[in-house]
Amino acid sequence: MKSVAQIWDSVQERGLTLWEEASEIWLSGGWAMIAIALIAFLMFALGMHIHLRLREKGFVRVPEETWRFWIDHPAERKGPIGELLDFATGGQTLEQNAHFFDQLRATETAPFERDLKVMKTFVSAAPLVGLLGTVTGMLATFGALASGSGGEKTMGMVASGISEALITTETGLVIALPGLFFQYQLTRSFERYKAFLAHLETVCTQKLYRRLRKERDLRVQRAAKEKIVRALYQGAKEKRELSWMQ
Repeated sequence: MKSVAQIWDSVQERGLTLWEEASEIWLSGGWAMIAIALIAFLMFALGMHIHLRLREKGFVRVPEETWRFWIDHPAERKGPIGELLDFATGGQTLEQNAHFFDQLRATETAPFERDLKVMKTFVSAAPLVGLLGTVTGMLATFGALASGSGGEKTMGMVASGISEALITTETGLVIALPGLFFQYQLTRSFERYKAFLAHLETVCTQKLYRRLRKERDLRVQRAAKEKIVRALYQGAKEKRELSWMQ
C-alpha cells in the first residue's frame, strides 16, 4: 500500500507531465494563443467582478418582509438595501419619488449593462481570434508546401501549420463556450436585480401614495371641522346680536 508521500509525489509528477504537455500544445498554436489567453483572462476576470458586485447588493439575502419594514422605519435600515432606501425614499411627492428612482436605476444598472456588453464582446472575440489563427496556420501550411521540396523539414513545417490551425480554433471555442454560459448566468442575475428594483419602486410608490392620501384626508377633515366651527360661531354671534337688538 502506497504511503501519503508516495501518492503526493505521484500526483506532482503527473501534474508536471500534464503541464508540460499543455505548454507544448499551447506554444504550438502560435501568436493567436497569446491573444486568446488575454481574452480569456479579461473575460473571466470581468465576469467575476460582475458576479461579486451583484452579490454585494444583497437583494437576494434580505427578505421582502425586512425591507418592507425598513421603508416605514428608517432607523432600522442597514446594508446596501438600506442605502438604496435612504436615497429612494427621500421624495415628498409622487413626482419626486419617480425622479429619485429614475436616478437610482441609472446609477445602479448602467455599470452592469456596460460590463455585460464588454463581456459579450470578449465571448464573441475568442472564436474569431481562433479562426484568425486557423487562417494563419493554413497560410503557413500552404507556404511550406509551396517552398519545400517534400523532405522531413517540409513535412515538419506542414504539421506545424496544421497544428496551429486546429489548436487555435479549438482553444477559441473552449474559451467561448464556458464564457457564454457564464455571461448567461450573470445576465439572469442582473435581470433579477432589475426586477427587484422595479418591485421596490412599486412598493415605495404605493406606501407614499397611501401616506399622501391619508394626509390629504386629514386636511380635508380638519378643514371641514374648522368650517363647521366657524359656521357655529357665526350663527351664535348673529343670534346674540339679534337678541341684543330686541
